Amino acid sequence: MPEPTNIAGLDLAEARAADDDKVRWAGAYAAYGGVGSSKSATVYFTIAPGDRLGRHTDTAEETQFIVGGRGELHLDDGVRPVAPGDVIVLSEGTPHDLTNVGSEVLQVVGFFAAPAVEQHFDDVMLPPNGHVLGSPNAPDS
Repeated sequence: MPEPTNIAGLDLAEARAADDDKVRWAGAYAAYGGVGSSKSATVYFTIAPGDRLGRHTDTAEETQFIVGGRGELHLDDGVRPVAPGDVIVLSEGTPHDLTNVGSEVLQVVGFFAAPAVEQHFDDVMLPPNGHVLGSPNAPDS
């Protein structure tokens, strides 16, 4: 039987945009194809107050669960408030961004419907000084 992974024990890596000081977050994959799962990937990420994730698309459907904090989900057709307990389903390729509009850290768990996933950002992200981030097993990550 697999052991649970607690998000408090994850070693979060920081990511930021090269040219936008407000695009800044930290995250880690709790599971992905070959490491804890075979057909899905799970990421935990945090966004500090006033910061945002950065507009991007994903190569797999993503379900986000808001663990803590308050934010705004930015989609092409408008902005939606998000709060603890909210579940958001984003189809593959849907451009989206998430902004922390509260005074606490925004905490999110994302579940991807694929064992490997890439996120294609509008901004150049550091690291890796490119537009693509993703699960450790993704081809371009």
